[in-house]
Amino acid sequence: MQIIPAIDIIDGKCVRLSQGQYSAKTIYDESPSDVAMRFQDAGLKRLHVVDLDGAKAKRVVNYKALEQITRRADGLHVDFGGGIQSDDDIRIAFECGARQITVGSVAVKNRDLFLHWLGKHGAEAMILGADARDERIAVSGWEEVTELSLMEFLAEYETQGVQYVLCTDISKDGMMQGSANDLYRRIRDERPNLHLIASGGVSSLKDLEELESIGVWGAIIGKALYEGALTVQDLKRFL
Repeated sequence: MQIIPAIDIIDGKCVRLSQGQYSAKTIYDESPSDVAMRFQDAGLKRLHVVDLDGAKAKRVVNYKALEQITRRADGLHVDFGGGIQSDDDIRIAFECGARQITVGSVAVKNRDLFLHWLGKHGAEAMILGADARDERIAVSGWEEVTELSLMEFLAEYETQGVQYVLCTDISKDGMMQGSANDLYRRIRDERPNLHLIASGGVSSLKDLEELESIGVWGAIIGKALYEGALTVQDLKRFL
């Protein structure tokens, strides 16, 4: 199982939210690239970067922070999401060093454009963002919950060639109360060929061990690392 620490960025700073609420923001570090360097120095190989300003603005905003992260922590495989809405956005993200792009809103609202990107950049470079509340897909920085079924969304895009899916149960995100294991187990049972990345709620080694037993491909960890519930040393056994 891949261990993937997360850096969420607002105003160029490393922050965390609770349940996607921008009003519930905690600033953890003024320098996201310093945080990335600490992860790299600890032996971690991957990093999930989210432009929260971009998610609200519907365009990439914090590209300079992304560029600084990938330039300094050049040993990390960085996936980037938040505000990817146009060809320019995806070009900027790749030019600033992202190795994979996570796309959610466009996959919901502009299916043809997402499939164009999937064909142009390849399945290895694209991660389908499947964030949900009560198993309904949420978009636009989680501010809009659609009527689209999560399971139908995954099934449709797998048939179109998607290989990587990042699924967040919004109710779990930032709450430090465990991950949505029942949901991930169902996804693994129904869509076993997807590279499923679990996100939201990881707060302990037990949570990670349960996700590993379910068979998820990757686990994103955010607040647990910043609050000290998990340390990078705790993660060594998964590396």
